[in-house]
Amino acid sequence: MNFHIDISVIYNILVGLLTINTIIAFITVFRKPRSIASVLAWMVTLVFLPGIGFILYAFCGRGIDGEIIYRFSEHHQSRLTEINDQIKIRNQAFKKDDLQINSQLLQKYFINSADVPLTKGNEIEFVTDGQEKFARLFEDIRQAKDNVHVEYYAFFDDAIGHRFLDLLVEKAQEGVEVRLIFDPWGGQSSIKMFKPLIEAGGKVVAFITSRGLIRKTRLNYHLHRKIVIIDGKISWTGGFNVGDQYLEITEKFGYWRDTHARIVGMGSFLLQEIFIKDWNASVVQEEDSLDYEDRYFVFPEEKEVGETSMQVVADGPESSQQIIKGGFLKMILGAEKRVWIQTPYLIPDDSMLDALLIAVRSGVDVRIMIPCKPDHPFIYRATQYYANQLQKQGVKIYIYDNGFLHAKTILTDNEISSVGTTNQDIRSYDLNFEVNAFCYDPKVNQKVAEIFEKDMEKSTLLTAEIIKKQSYWLRFRQNFSRLLSPIL
Repeated sequence: MNFHIDISVIYNILVGLLTINTIIAFITVFRKPRSIASVLAWMVTLVFLPGIGFILYAFCGRGIDGEIIYRFSEHHQSRLTEINDQIKIRNQAFKKDDLQINSQLLQKYFINSADVPLTKGNEIEFVTDGQEKFARLFEDIRQAKDNVHVEYYAFFDDAIGHRFLDLLVEKAQEGVEVRLIFDPWGGQSSIKMFKPLIEAGGKVVAFITSRGLIRKTRLNYHLHRKIVIIDGKISWTGGFNVGDQYLEITEKFGYWRDTHARIVGMGSFLLQEIFIKDWNASVVQEEDSLDYEDRYFVFPEEKEVGETSMQVVADGPESSQQIIKGGFLKMILGAEKRVWIQTPYLIPDDSMLDALLIAVRSGVDVRIMIPCKPDHPFIYRATQYYANQLQKQGVKIYIYDNGFLHAKTILTDNEISSVGTTNQDIRSYDLNFEVNAFCYDPKVNQKVAEIFEKDMEKSTLLTAEIIKKQSYWLRFRQNFSRLLSPIL
């Protein structure tokens, strides 16, 4: 038998399928409110990757699960209000801050948008080296008498991960309350890794967004916070996760340059509130929930009191606002002298781009430092695209050459500075659960500036000549990655 294949029929079928795919793509993307950039990125994905694009959308494009939003809304608001009132009363023991108007306005923004009180009398130190960070953190944990609360995006099953875990097991065996939250996707770890801690009496829970991943198809929302609180008054937060790559020189990344903060004072109370809220949202059994007990909120002794006023702000997709990004915008638009930023990922949305360009056109010294190498290829090419564009508009772009830069810091003028877990990218603004400490202290601002200036000595200033030498193939990858940047 002879079979005759009519090409026109196949062509019409393909056109019909592509038309149906495009119509469904429009319906899918426009079903919920989203930014124009996100709309365009998903349309490109759904139209040019028929079938595959819809699978990606099912796991990464849908809104956060309603149960998660509900779990975060269920907390002891009356007890939180009482603790925050205690903070305000304790603040009266410190002299009145002589802060600039931009600091006052930023404080009001966080109070009004997130009900985050100002905390006074904090002592904050910065650690930029992984070996030092873990040595000092472990020493603080060894001194713990009552409780240790740990929350990390990535907790790897490697040498430093097991050293950390062994220390927590030791403290649990001593009778110290040890609780740990982890994101299984961050360090590719499972609850099995923490079995020794559980057997020693510690409590471990996977962050709520990892629950029912396949059934609920929400792969795009991650715990990105890094928090440790010890005995209710010493806390750590910043960019370092728990893994060997963060404290060793590796072939892939070289030296890992990050920034972490050690806080003593009532700023730790705010990190503790965040931890308890995350814990209570993530536990399966109600009896495992935490109360806001006094032993979790211990006022520092007189010898431990510092001079820094700060607000510690949490943000995530359960909120209808982009609170931390709003704080960045407030800082940048209020700056008169300088805006210095360090970030591993530079994928700003339109509002952040506008703010940076308004600042530089107003004569503000805008500097942004990024890594010289990728840890995620698509994200790095998009970072290069925006670095090139901002350089052409007058922003000074520094490329850190001494390994991989993972620090997430921003300072403006001579008083405000922020360190935490939030990158300058759309994912951190909208999809991740983040935390940042906003400090109102000229001395802290100067310290962050000194760290930036020291890193400048190991960086290359991006110039028009360097951009011109980039190949056409590299520019194509940059432009293509930029198209997908809202969903990376």
